[in-house]
Amino acid sequence: MFAGDQNGLQGDPRLKAISEAIRVVPHFPKPGIMFQDITTLLLDHKAFKDTVDIFVDRYRDMAISVVAGVEARGFMFGPSIALAIGAKFVPLRKPRKLPGEVISEAYVLEYGTDCLEMHVGAVQPGERALVIDDLVATGGTLSAAIRLLERVGAEVVECACVVGLREVKGHHRLNGKPLYILVEPRQQTNCSAPSGIISSL
Repeated sequence: MFAGDQNGLQGDPRLKAISEAIRVVPHFPKPGIMFQDITTLLLDHKAFKDTVDIFVDRYRDMAISVVAGVEARGFMFGPSIALAIGAKFVPLRKPRKLPGEVISEAYVLEYGTDCLEMHVGAVQPGERALVIDDLVATGGTLSAAIRLLERVGAEVVECACVVGLREVKGHHRLNGKPLYILVEPRQQTNCSAPSGIISSL
C-alpha cells in the first residue's frame, strides 16, 4: 500500500516534499543503479519530521509494542516512531554486531547472502511488531526480519518503508504481511532507465 493511495493522504504535499528531498545518484554503486540517497532527507528537518509523522499517525492506534529497525537505515526512523507511539525499539543487526546471545535469520540478496540478528529476550511472545526500513526492492531483507520476529512468537502487524517499488506491493506480500510505502523511487532527469534501485549510506 502506498501512502498516496490512501484516503486522506491523496495529494498530500508532504509526500511530494519527501520524495524531492531524497537525492538520486545515477550509476552508483554500479552502472544501471539509481541510488536513492536518504541522507539528504535527514538534512531537511521538515521533510524528515513529516516522514516520521506520517508513520506515527498510521501506527499510533494499532497497539504496537515493538518497532524493529533493519540495519542500518531502519535505525534512523524506527526510534522516533517507537517513542511517539509508546513502543520499544529493537535493532535487527548484521552478524557479530550484538554483544549478547542472539538468534539469526539468513536471507538471499541479488548479489549474495546476508543475515539479520536479534538479541534473545528483546521481543516476547505475543507482542505486536512493526518492521521499519528505508527502502524495499525485492523484499528479501524484510522477509528475513518477519521470520526472525515470528520465530520468537511476535505478531508482525506490518512492514513500513520510506521508498519502494510499486510492483513490490502487487507481487511480493512479505510472508502475507502488508507493506506500507511512502514514495516511489525517483529517476534522475536525463538519465537512462535503471536496471534497479538501491539505497545506502
